[in-house]
Amino acid sequence: MQQSPAQVPAPLDGPAVDVSDAHELLLGYLEWYRETLMRKLDGLSDSHLRMPVEPLGWSPLGLVQHLGWVERRWLRWGFGGEDVVAYPPGGDVEEWTVAADTSIIQVIAAYQAEVTAANSLAAPAALSDKARLGGRFKTPDQAPSLGRILFHLLQEYAQHAGHLDIARELIDGRTGE
Repeated sequence: MQQSPAQVPAPLDGPAVDVSDAHELLLGYLEWYRETLMRKLDGLSDSHLRMPVEPLGWSPLGLVQHLGWVERRWLRWGFGGEDVVAYPPGGDVEEWTVAADTSIIQVIAAYQAEVTAANSLAAPAALSDKARLGGRFKTPDQAPSLGRILFHLLQEYAQHAGHLDIARELIDGRTGE
């Protein structure tokens, strides 16, 4: 018996349905959320990307910039123990506000560079590997595992994807999936 289209379940989001390895699942879902972020920006004009959405107080492009900093803090400074600037000098305001002289292309490129760096650290490591000391974490008892860090990033992206759905609906009425 053939199912009608209404009876056929929608495909699962994220990695393929046959993926069961925890490392591959976490990285696959993280990548899916990164792609979701970009998909939710699709079709916004330059001014809508830059304009703070009221009452939220941040712009969609500011959210992308923030997530670039999040990637940097958790993977490069955190897991990798790199000596990088982890927060912009102007704090949260600067992290979420895109300077007028910074192009959309620059923000997206900076975000994508952080994603690439994060992937290069996370892909070859085991979920049980502890963060290196010297960056965000100074002592072994402070250092979380890669699995813990990736799980944190997933919840961060899930939360912000929902925020972006709200922003998008306020901007142009488009609703998320």
